[in-house]
Amino acid sequence: MNVEAILSELERQGNLRNLPAELPSGTLDFTSNDYLGINVRTDLRDEFLRSICASTSAPSLSAVASRLLDSNAASARRLEARLSALYGHGREALLFNSGYHANTGIISSIASLPSVAVIADRLVHASIIDGITLSRTRFQRFRHNDFDHLEHLIATVDPSVETILVIVESVYSMDGDSTDLTRLTDLRRRYPRVKLYVDEAHAFGIEGPSGLGMVQSLPDPSEIDILIGTLGKAAASVGAFAIVSPAMRRFLINRARSLIFSTALPPLNHEWTLFILDHIIRMDAERSRLRDLSLRLASHITRATGSPASPSHIQPVIVGDPVKAVKLSHALDELGIHVLPIRVPTVPAGTERLRISLSAAHTPADVDRLGNSLIQLLISQ
Repeated sequence: MNVEAILSELERQGNLRNLPAELPSGTLDFTSNDYLGINVRTDLRDEFLRSICASTSAPSLSAVASRLLDSNAASARRLEARLSALYGHGREALLFNSGYHANTGIISSIASLPSVAVIADRLVHASIIDGITLSRTRFQRFRHNDFDHLEHLIATVDPSVETILVIVESVYSMDGDSTDLTRLTDLRRRYPRVKLYVDEAHAFGIEGPSGLGMVQSLPDPSEIDILIGTLGKAAASVGAFAIVSPAMRRFLINRARSLIFSTALPPLNHEWTLFILDHIIRMDAERSRLRDLSLRLASHITRATGSPASPSHIQPVIVGDPVKAVKLSHALDELGIHVLPIRVPTVPAGTERLRISLSAAHTPADVDRLGNSLIQLLISQ
């Protein structure tokens, strides 16, 4: 195993990665998933810390064990109860340490069962693919957002298979486009074997009523059998949660290895999430501002690339070459604007890009500065 040779080849291809240094003061950052701007809200942080310091029983800084051993903290139970009440429709919440833990643990638990087939959108992210891989089951992938192709694959699944688990993201992390939940729920009604799994990692806090995600906009959200939300992006916290039926929740407690064998999150993190969750559901002004910024950026990208841009809080600038993507990122850094290149294996070869991530903390002037810089740099190439 020649590690140095592998690293040299990655560098030659333009795919070598390094841990980034802290950004210089004043740099405009368009890489964070802090979609609502909560992470830079010192007022919220100070309010939370004051409440903790004033408490007669401060939360622990560590859980020291898994929830099934000795750390099913009251704060975790309160957070799950709050999420269960918000999502309703007879569903219950179950916490995980991260979105990666949730997807790998839940999918591997279900997909490893006898008589379960998995069909996933081709652009679902790595944690979903890893969860499927851990199950050692065979699976199929349908062309991105091509629901006719998905239906064809569903119809061809062996009749002996009892459950077909269809997995999508509501908002896709690299392209910023959305799935069609109405088409998905229609397929579920017409094909009784189908169960739906929707990852709302990049929609939680941003989309749907009270920012609870796209699924909550459906007439019957319980038609989505498993909903995943993450707390480390728009919520500026840590962890993730699944919204499932009571029976599925009990099953996962008994079978999801990422839950069973991981030390639980510290109670202090639960308390912060509870605190910030009550703010998130009232942040309609931030969500509206983010939508306006998204439209503004899409207009700039369309002018810079000549191609229509999706007005999402996640917007790619497709370059199609890893070396060019890195050079464009470095050129923006020199202008005090931080946008990272996304390369293989995160995206397919030939679709290398800059991934721009907007925050409600950005201003129209920030977006104009980025957009005008992109136009100048792309024209000069």
